[in-house]
Amino acid sequence: MENPWEKIPLSDYENHMRLDSVRQLQAMNELMKDQLGTYPVSSAIILGVAGGNGLEHVQRNKFSKVFGVDINPVYLKETASRYPNLAGILECLCIDLTKEFHKLPPAELVIANLVIEYIGYESFQKVLRHTCPRYASCVIQINMENNWVSDSPYLSAFDGLEQIHCQMEPHALEKAMLEIGYHMIKTLEVLLPNQKKLLQVDFERVVSA
Repeated sequence: MENPWEKIPLSDYENHMRLDSVRQLQAMNELMKDQLGTYPVSSAIILGVAGGNGLEHVQRNKFSKVFGVDINPVYLKETASRYPNLAGILECLCIDLTKEFHKLPPAELVIANLVIEYIGYESFQKVLRHTCPRYASCVIQINMENNWVSDSPYLSAFDGLEQIHCQMEPHALEKAMLEIGYHMIKTLEVLLPNQKKLLQVDFERVVSA
């Protein structure tokens, strides 16, 4: 079965996300700046990279490799064309995280922003077990009025997503991460319009002495 994300035009997704009534594109950009800049790492995997929002915060003098992962090859082609300055550092990988996690390379940091909602906790655990990052930084959306997609002129583009979307719960995420040896080290909350908020939750893998 085709994943709904393979059919959503990038322009519809980005234009919806940047609306003043949504403002997730802007918020995610700021969060990505924090995620890429906080930890002492030289390699990162960005799951669900879409059109590359936030990649301008990749510091060439810090990162030797950044992998942008998405299930939509059109998104990845656009990402590569938008960031020619990251040639030699940025590598785009078309991977279905629910079936092909074994194709992921190892990295010190995994960033998963608005991705776990669509692959589930178990698939995310498999991703981390395979890639073995020291740090995992996740952003999940909390819907305070059960309206997980905001009203917009682009709403029809997202019609198929309810088939794969799961409501996120911070405690369930923390529990899933503890099961695979990751402890929460940081949280950051960003309020959005329409009774929503983004919650960044960062984890560090416990390394035995």
